[in-house]
Amino acid sequence: MRRSAAALLCLIAALVLPTAAQSQSRQVRFVITAIGDSTIEFQTRAAKWIRPGQLGVAVDPRRRDELIARFRVESVREGSATAVITGQTTAVSAEHVAVLDEPRRSAYRSPAFWIGLFVGGALGFIGGMASR
Repeated sequence: MRRSAAALLCLIAALVLPTAAQSQSRQVRFVITAIGDSTIEFQTRAAKWIRPGQLGVAVDPRRRDELIARFRVESVREGSATAVITGQTTAVSAEHVAVLDEPRRSAYRSPAFWIGLFVGGALGFIGGMASR
């Protein structure tokens, strides 16, 4: 009985836990649409998570993502964002892309969290009742 419960628990854990591919980089690329003396503007598409104050980098995709500049998002409008360049190694051009890290969702907002909570609670309850 205990072996089957342990095997079932291991199987559930293997199915519910995230794979390595899901926990890799959460960097998102955006097309740079306008370049000023010390600012850039980039398309945000449907990314609702971009906020003023976020830090990002501009990279050159043709040179294996060579760092071009660092920036801080100043304002976000529907479909675009404006950022101030805080440091650069080369002049930014329209061929470069802006890269921002997408924030992680809270664990309790994930369905896997709630599934694990209820399955773990049920297995704990069943295990406790079986040991009586």
